[in-house]
Amino acid sequence: MFARRIVLAGLCAGLMSALAPLNAIAQEHTLKLQHFLPPQANVPKLVLDVWADNVEKDSEGRIKVERYAGMALGGKPPELYDQVADGVIDIGWTVVGYTPGRFPSTEVFELPFMVDDARAASYAYWVMYEEGMQEQFSDVHMLGTWVHGPGLFHTADPVESPEDLEGMKIRGGSRLVNKLLEATGATPVGMPVPAVAEGLAKGVIDGTTIPWEVTPALKVPELVENHTEFEGTALYTLTFVFVMNKDAYNALPADLQQVVDDNSGLEFSIFAGGTQADADGPAREVAVDAGNNIITIDADTAASVWRPVVEPIYADWVADLKEKDIDGEALIARARQLIEYYNENVK
Repeated sequence: MFARRIVLAGLCAGLMSALAPLNAIAQEHTLKLQHFLPPQANVPKLVLDVWADNVEKDSEGRIKVERYAGMALGGKPPELYDQVADGVIDIGWTVVGYTPGRFPSTEVFELPFMVDDARAASYAYWVMYEEGMQEQFSDVHMLGTWVHGPGLFHTADPVESPEDLEGMKIRGGSRLVNKLLEATGATPVGMPVPAVAEGLAKGVIDGTTIPWEVTPALKVPELVENHTEFEGTALYTLTFVFVMNKDAYNALPADLQQVVDDNSGLEFSIFAGGTQADADGPAREVAVDAGNNIITIDADTAASVWRPVVEPIYADWVADLKEKDIDGEALIARARQLIEYYNENVK
């Protein structure tokens, strides 16, 4: 009996030794992913977690993606891009506009009344990234580029015309959105998304510009009663990047780099932008159920009343980019061409 136990013990030890390399492989690479939203918000729940889950599954457990919501690893939202570039974190998702003027070509998708569909614009964004924006992002490995659904106003007092915004303090999410606000006579207030709820509650701002999808997570329908949306082409959109530290990517063996690549790029960017836009509808219903005042600016009024107010932003932007040796008019033409192509041939 004793001898049998010795044999069994030896077999178990041998089995554990044989399994040890498999356990090591299963925990081969851990990647830290950080973003600025609460974990229950739509982007982490419907986009970032889906990406991370797919990478873990397709790598058969060799890659583990740890997710840190609400800047849990430290820092402020505008620091996210540099956290990735500097290797503080491995992966980050951020608003490009948090670093104004640093990535000027992406602003083509933030021009007023430029984007009519988030999927089409996200498609165009990735194609244009590959065609000519890579140098601006040379210090990171790009995973995805996309825009959100139509941006709109959420305000304490109703907004039906540009004049209604005069004197209001409105949170803007990017340099061009701030220019849009200035053109209407509003005072733009720079503020990352997580600070919006407190800003509204304390009266620091009279309203904010954000898409519908993020409003429930920020309790916006509880803090303001008026929402102004636009039919047709969006008042504005913001651009996002989902980026990975280059050293972290290069440290992966070729087959795991392929896993990351297969879950990133053009198709993922379209999925991300479209998924974010699809979440607008359910979020809008929260405001409807609360009995809030939803003002819809029809396409004709947008074209005749609103567009002339913000049209000079195009010329200013083109002149701005010319000083940086970038052809802004060519970017506008290419973005429109790609959006039209997607809408007519892919959508």
